[in-house]
Amino acid sequence: MVKVSVIIPAFNSMKYLPDTLESVLQQTFTDFEVLIINDGSSDNIVQWASGLVDSRVKLISQENQGLSGARNTGISHAQADYIAFVDADDLWEATKLEKQVRCLDDHPKVGLVHTWMALVDERGKPTGRVLESYLEGDVWEQIVQWNRIACPSVMVRRCCFDTMGGFDRNLRSIEDWDMWIRIATIYPFAVIKEPLAYYRQVPNSMSKNCQVMEQAFHQVIEKTFQSVATELLYLKNRSYSYANLCLAWKALQTINRDYKLAIHYRDLAIFYNPQLRYSREYIRLSLAITALQFFGNHSYSRVLELTYALRRRITNFKQFHLIRGR
Repeated sequence: MVKVSVIIPAFNSMKYLPDTLESVLQQTFTDFEVLIINDGSSDNIVQWASGLVDSRVKLISQENQGLSGARNTGISHAQADYIAFVDADDLWEATKLEKQVRCLDDHPKVGLVHTWMALVDERGKPTGRVLESYLEGDVWEQIVQWNRIACPSVMVRRCCFDTMGGFDRNLRSIEDWDMWIRIATIYPFAVIKEPLAYYRQVPNSMSKNCQVMEQAFHQVIEKTFQSVATELLYLKNRSYSYANLCLAWKALQTINRDYKLAIHYRDLAIFYNPQLRYSREYIRLSLAITALQFFGNHSYSRVLELTYALRRRITNFKQFHLIRGR
């Protein structure tokens, strides 16, 4: 028996998977197993895995079942009471497991503990942006409006899946949001307010990516609100509002960057919740859309690079003076 099972779904992910695994194996907490779920890959993952010497790492191969199916396979093979997820292109800070295990050990009623997450570019270089979340305790009303919990930052008690079931195989996207909503109906959440997970921003070339996500958002929201109390139905419009805000950002993050589609989703977000236009996220989105319209795709990419460089310098400056202040 081990304390933590780490589940890594992998589908043709060899470009990034070795770095992801290395960040797991370098954890300061060592009582874990790693289950890499080869979800029907056509790359050399089997040959690569056969050369791994760490006995904690196991490769489980199956026909392609998507992220939900791969994670469910990992859960069914997991030997630990605590389960952590990381996608095959993301990374962890070395103390992530140690701090999350301590949190769950110290708070036996908590079902899920997550952390802040830093964004890195395709090469793994920090963009200087950290996604902060303060969701803790009874979080259902908050998380049903907007998912601020990233899957690579999460550790969950196995009993949550025994109670709520696995990830929904009918969802082709945002299956993690659906899972957190379901867990939040029963279990309190905890958060470690440090960026212990790193999300790699890889542009997606799939033209149907936004359409797939839009359909998944509709499925999750309708399923969630079909049986809630009448006094909570007002949250449904807020949920659709933030869903469209997310889709607008996705339209800007694909390789071909469709600002017209981003405007379409942004306007839908305001239709569902007019108050959103005063939010910081809406203002950031509008500035990004304007920049893409004005500069064009190639120059917009250059603007992003300069923005990331400036953020990194500001972050390094703050850290330097924080260390000096000590």
